[in-house]
Formats: sequence, C-alpha cells, structure tokens
Amino acid sequence: MINYDALPKTIKDFIFYLEIVLGKSKSTTYEYTLDIQNFFRYLKYKKDNLPKNTPLHEVPIFDIELPFVASITTADIYDYLYYCREVRKNGPRSVARKMATLRTYFKYMTIKTHQLESNPMEKIETPSPRKNLPKHLTLEESAELLQSIRHSRRDFAIITIFLNCGLRLAELVSLNIKDVSNEFVVVTGKGNKQRTIYLNDACRTAINDYVNHERPKEGIQDPEALFISRNRRRISRRAVQNIVEKYLTLAGLGGQHLSTHKLRHTAATLMHRYGEVDIRVLQDVLGHENLSTTQIYVHVDSEQIKNASMQNPLSKIKRKTIPNEE
Repeated sequence: MINYDALPKTIKDFIFYLEIVLGKSKSTTYEYTLDIQNFFRYLKYKKDNLPKNTPLHEVPIFDIELPFVASITTADIYDYLYYCREVRKNGPRSVARKMATLRTYFKYMTIKTHQLESNPMEKIETPSPRKNLPKHLTLEESAELLQSIRHSRRDFAIITIFLNCGLRLAELVSLNIKDVSNEFVVVTGKGNKQRTIYLNDACRTAINDYVNHERPKEGIQDPEALFISRNRRRISRRAVQNIVEKYLTLAGLGGQHLSTHKLRHTAATLMHRYGEVDIRVLQDVLGHENLSTTQIYVHVDSEQIKNASMQNPLSKIKRKTIPNEE
C-alpha cells in the first residue's frame, strides 16, 4: 500500500489530476503513483549521495519541492531508465510503462500547470516493446474449463461470463444485481464508462441458476453485489483469480501463465473467429477506446492467413503465355 502522507505535494497534486481531470481508474492511478514515487526515490538517492546500502523503498521523498523537480534533466531520466532495465531487470513493457508515466507527469508540470519551463522527456523516444500475441484458450480448452466446474453455480457463472462476454476482472467483481436483465448486462468500465453487452443463452442460464439457487438471500454485507463470497461480501479480485486458477488446474490447463485477463482474450478471439464478429463491433463489446487495442486481442492462425490468400479475387489469374514459349 502507498503511504500518501509520505508523498510530496507535487505527486499528490498529480494524483488528483489523474483521478479527477483525466478520470483514471484507481488501479491505473495506483500504478502511476508507484512509478513516479520510485522515480523520485531513485533521483533523491543519487542527488543526495545517500549510503549505497540504503534500500530504495526507504528513501524519503516527502520534502521534495519544485526546485528539485526543475533540476531534473534528460540525462537523469536516461540514468533512471538504465537502472530499471539493467539493475531492476525490468522488461521492455515495464520500462515503456514507466516512460509513459513520466511523460504524463512532465506534460502535467509544463503544459497543464506551467510549473516547469522545459520538459526533460521531450527528446526521449519511447522504445517499442516486442509485441507477442496474447495467450488464449482454444475452443476445445474453453469447453474443458467449463466442464471442470461441477459443484459451484457461482464459479460456473463467473467463468461463463468471462468466456462469453470478455469482461475485465474489475468489471466482473463490480457487477450489481440491478445491472443484469434477462437480455443484457450493463458494464461499468474504465473511466466509469458504461456499455451494454447482450447475454447469450449460456450466460442467462448460468446467472439465473446461480441467483435462484445458490446466491445467499440474507446477511449479505453488500446486498447489491451480484457475486458474493463465502463470508457474504462482494467477491474480491483475488478470490476470482483464485477461482480461475483452480479450475484451470482441474482442467489440466495450469502452468501456462493463463489468467482472468487471458479469458478476456479468449472471448474476443472466439467471437471474432467463430462468430465472425466485425472487429469494430468487438471494440464496443470489449470497451476499447482505440481499435488498435482490439486488434491485439484478435488471433489470426495460419489457416485463416491461408484462406485470406486463397479468397483473393485475383488468385485465379495467371500470366498469359506467348505462343511457342518454352
């Protein structure tokens, strides 16, 4: 957990800007705060010549003021990024995320609030992390996962929704009873934006089965919540992650670095591949702002690539031969 009392005003104001002005979610704001906090700790450690054995998490930054921020140079940022990559062994995606955080922070300090005259991030290019296709389950593996759930109506409904609707983990745990009708579910996504997802027969049956036969009727601490834990509270993210990991193992799919988010990938891939859902429709279903984000979720296998080539309308045209050509 972050001790906000130990943060300087420049970070606290930035957090307020992220939450109120940009409308970032709590989880996103938390990640930004960790990144900017560690950045300042590293610079404080270097500039104040603290003892080499000082753990980074113990470096105090509550006393950082504007002159310290104004003294930060492009070289300081390169030094920090080198430390992240070579000492902390952060991967390309982690480094890219840290750079995005710093870019947002210094843009806030220069363009938005005019507290700084120059932006040390302007001349720094963001490296493009290697793009790997997200892991996902095949249609057969998805069916095996669902068939491994035999005793819990709640768990079956949770995984059915993941695989059919492509919800984010935070979206699923925040579902309320009133959000669900017999035809659709209203989902509150990033930035508190709502979208409507229509429920197929499998989802309707699974939700109704859970609500009518297993969901507690009394003593619930959050009576509006759709999914309830064993201690009669709204189910937590960690509990849902444990549920998914449990059934992946039971289905013989454990140890593949699969997760709740991979089930979201799976839903997107199956809808696109077998349901022939247009990618722009899929963008709305998944709640993506940018189409490029949706494209990452859509897996194209070698058979699809082959079919695309075979279906090209020019695929039958051959070169005309010259008479007597050898």
